Amino acid sequence: MNSEQIWEKIQKGVFVIAEAGKNFIQTEEEKSVAEYLKNAKDLVDKAVWAGADAIKFQTHEAEDEQHPDIKVTASHFQALDRYSWVTRNERATPVENFWRPLREYCEEKGIVFFSTPMSRGAARRLMRVGMPLWKIGSGDILDWLMLDYIRNTKIPIIMSSGASSLEEVERSFNFLREKNPRCALVHTLSKYPGEPEEENLATIYLYREMFPGVPIGFSENSVGIEPSCIAVAEGATIIEKHFSPVRGLWGADHKVCSTPEEFKAMVEEIREMEKSSSYKMAWVDHPKFAAILGKKEKVLREDEAGFRPVFQKSLVAGRDIPAGTVINTEMIYAMRPRKELKGLPSEQYEQVLGRVAKNDIKKYDPINWEALA
Repeated sequence: MNSEQIWEKIQKGVFVIAEAGKNFIQTEEEKSVAEYLKNAKDLVDKAVWAGADAIKFQTHEAEDEQHPDIKVTASHFQALDRYSWVTRNERATPVENFWRPLREYCEEKGIVFFSTPMSRGAARRLMRVGMPLWKIGSGDILDWLMLDYIRNTKIPIIMSSGASSLEEVERSFNFLREKNPRCALVHTLSKYPGEPEEENLATIYLYREMFPGVPIGFSENSVGIEPSCIAVAEGATIIEKHFSPVRGLWGADHKVCSTPEEFKAMVEEIREMEKSSSYKMAWVDHPKFAAILGKKEKVLREDEAGFRPVFQKSLVAGRDIPAGTVINTEMIYAMRPRKELKGLPSEQYEQVLGRVAKNDIKKYDPINWEALA
């Protein structure tokens, strides 16, 4: 499917995404690019067998994502600090020997390939590969520098909304739609793993009221198929679910993934609901329906808030900037982790453009109001 066909599917049917993320990394020992590509192709084969419309990966470029001198770990994966994890992924995935052949393999197999960029640099790498669709991860919805780049490509966008306040979701989603009307929003619980009863799917109702006519979906990090199936029964047109060949493999996300067999069972339920309203109503009558549905509200949970200091970004200099220089977008990076970097929040990106550097600013130094005239 090309971008237009994908957008039509999202508007009129249920677009099912196997979120492979970095699950081609399966051992603590580092492997060759060729082995990672083999693992990724195996994930593609299994996603095709399971009936997914698309398979999504994650793309990193440490240069403008993760500060090299600040080592922090995320609560859901403490085997490596974030800089080591990001650079390992970058080494594993060169454009010519990994991303391009992987995209071509997906085309051969008849499944949509796309990837979540974790920075503007990663998005630029993916543009060299060819993207029919963008996904903005929950940790990056305040990275307005990257969002500005992505919205100007005019390629359809899906934005996740975990670990965020309602006001943040609304501001960021509207920022994307200012220049790109083909934007979809997915409700997400940023907990690894989440329990089905914690998913609060009624947030979908709230989003539908706030953004009339916008495709609304659900991205699931829990084990089992009930939340995703109930989301479809309640009108979700995008389902994204983490996907791995085996939950016990080494890495950040395997433990919260569906196996191919579980994913296939979920897809079969979804396709039956697309064909039959009575089949859909059977899910509405599910005994866990009320508990999984929850309340029509968007809440930043305490167990999600712990991700914010690690994943939110600050504005820093992307190069040495001499005093008196007028700041433009190419001089700025939005980098993790915000808490230690002390720069302006990444969502203040537009307010920095056109300002003048008071003094020399070295690469990776924070950009804050004290540094600008």
